[in-house]
Amino acid sequence: MDLITQTKTAIIYPESDGTPMGETDLHISLLTYLREALLDYFRDEPQVYVAANLFLYYEEGNPAAVVAPDVFMVRGVPKGNRRTYKLWEEGQAPQVVFELTSRSTRLDDLGTKRALYALLGVSEYYIYDPYGDYLEPRLWAYHLEVDGGVAEYVRLLDPIIHSPALGLDLIPEGNLLRLRNSQTGQKLLTPFEAQAAHRAAEAEAARLRAELERLKSGKG
Repeated sequence: MDLITQTKTAIIYPESDGTPMGETDLHISLLTYLREALLDYFRDEPQVYVAANLFLYYEEGNPAAVVAPDVFMVRGVPKGNRRTYKLWEEGQAPQVVFELTSRSTRLDDLGTKRALYALLGVSEYYIYDPYGDYLEPRLWAYHLEVDGGVAEYVRLLDPIIHSPALGLDLIPEGNLLRLRNSQTGQKLLTPFEAQAAHRAAEAEAARLRAELERLKSGKG
C-alpha cells in the first residue's frame, strides 16, 4: 500500500461534531415537517434523496470541509440511509437546501452558507425565520443564475415562491413554512395532520362498512 492510499484510508469523516444540537420546539417541528413531507412526496421516485441535519462533505481529503443543512433534497442519487453525504462519491450536489434560521445562525445562513451553496451549485436556497426575529418577510428565496460564467444567487421577491426543483410552492403560514403541490393546489400535510386524516379516513371506511351491513340485513 503506497503512502497516498494509506493517507486516504486514515482519513475519518465524522458523523457528528460532538456538540449537542440545541433547537427550539418550533425549529424541530418545521424541520420534521419539511423532511417528512418531502420524503412522502417523493416516495415513488427512487432517484430522489431527502435528508435533514446530515453532514455534507464537499472536499475529498478534508474533513473540515463540511456543512449540515437543516433539510436538503438531491435528484439523481438513489434513496437509502446514509451516515454522511460525500459529494465526490455521490457525484451530485443538492438541488434544494432549507435553513431554518435564528439570530444565532443568521450570519452563517445569509453569508458563509449562502456563498458555499452557490459555489457547490445548489440551485435553490431557502432561508426561513419562523419567529420573524430579523427577516422580513420570513422567507427569503434564492435561485442560482449563471452570468458570464459566474454562478450567483438572485433573491426572488414574488409573493408566492415556486420551487422548480421540488415542483412545489413555498407558503409562509404563521410560524410555519408550508409546501403546496403546484398542480393540485393541495398542501403537504404535517405529521399530525397526516395522522388525523388517516384516522378520519378509517372512521369513514368503518361507517360505510356498517351502513353496507345494515343494508344487506334489510334493516332500515
